[in-house]
Amino acid sequence: MGAALHEATHALATDDVPVGAVVVSPDGRLLGLGRNRREETGDPTAHAEVLALRQAAASWGQWRLDGCTLVVTLEPCVMCAGALVAARVRRLVLGAWDPKAGAAGSVWDMVRDQRGLHAVEVVGGIRADECGAVLQDFFASRR
Repeated sequence: MGAALHEATHALATDDVPVGAVVVSPDGRLLGLGRNRREETGDPTAHAEVLALRQAAASWGQWRLDGCTLVVTLEPCVMCAGALVAARVRRLVLGAWDPKAGAAGSVWDMVRDQRGLHAVEVVGGIRADECGAVLQDFFASRR
C-alpha cells in the first residue's frame, strides 16, 4: 500500500484526484504501477487501476494476470472493477472505501458477483485512514 500511496501523491502535481495503484505478481514482484492521469492526459479511462493493469500486462507478457494482486488506495469504480475481473486478478487490496461509486462492496460488488467470469478476493480497509486523508485533503483544498 505504501507504493500505491506514493503514486497517489504524484497525481497531486497534475490536479488529478490522488489515487494510486500497483500490481504485484504471485511471487511479490512489482509488475505495474499507476496513478490517476485523467486531467493530465484528457483520457477518461486513465484511472490508476487501468494504467497499473496495462503496465502489468506488458511486464507479465500476457493480459491474464492470474495470481496477481492489485493494490489501490481507493475502492475501484465500475470501470476499474470490470477491468480487474477481465484481467483475472486474484486479489484486490484497497485502502479507503468509496461509498459513492465503489464497485468492490460499497455501492456495487462487481468483483465478487457470482454471475461474473471470475471472482476476486477483496481485502479492504488497509491503511484506510491514510488513504482517506490524502483524498480528503485534496477535495478540501478545492472547496
